[in-house]
Amino acid sequence: MSQLTGLLTSLAAGEVRVVDLTNTLSNETPTIRLPEPFANLVDFSLEEVSAYNEPGPLWKHHNISTGEHIGTHLDAPVHWATGRGGKDVSQIEPSRLVGPACVLDVTREAAADADFLVDVEHVKAWEDRHGPIPENAWLLVRTGWGAYAQDPIRFLNADEAGAHTPGFTVECARWLADVAPISGVGVETVGIDAGLAPTMDPIFPLHHFLLGADKYGVTSLQNLDRLPATGAVIVVAPLPILGGTGSPARVLAFVDGAHG
Repeated sequence: MSQLTGLLTSLAAGEVRVVDLTNTLSNETPTIRLPEPFANLVDFSLEEVSAYNEPGPLWKHHNISTGEHIGTHLDAPVHWATGRGGKDVSQIEPSRLVGPACVLDVTREAAADADFLVDVEHVKAWEDRHGPIPENAWLLVRTGWGAYAQDPIRFLNADEAGAHTPGFTVECARWLADVAPISGVGVETVGIDAGLAPTMDPIFPLHHFLLGADKYGVTSLQNLDRLPATGAVIVVAPLPILGGTGSPARVLAFVDGAHG
């Protein structure tokens, strides 16, 4: 039996499950709002073209309009100034979009402090317990924020001081870019950086370091509580947009059926 045949057999038998880590995409999907004078992306929308009527009697279809960085989406290197001249979303190798999932659970810390920042020590403590992060892995940070994804006010959690959502320290962002053998980082929040990242030096440090190092980010993930700390495989599937700085993505995980 080939390995692929074995995978299909395991899927059919329920020995391997597919977990959807993607948030639904609609005109109510929460998105980042930048303050003036910066420009914002358009929200996702559907425009009906036909619906089993005169414009299309046997079919229904729509035009869609959306920014690249809406909902569950991938950030490509060219999205950030430090990745200028790097890969657009269509140029990312498929092998970099599939890899081991390493789930770092900081739900307790994020529940106690919405501005909680993952530091290098948290990742190293994970490695002490579960072993070294494998090559080409995706570090998925579980904060519990996915539970708020259908509530824009709670999800964005903004006040006059800015947004209050978990993220990474500057030191951790640099370490993930320069040392960790990962392809990317995935988060449950609206962006890969903390809500207060504009106050850091450099601003938006995970964007700054990660994308500048030819590594990638995925945001607005769901169902990370259904993944084990190790052992799952993640598949990130963005649209291959020529020149695209990112794309809405369907993100799936293959999980041992014994888990959960």
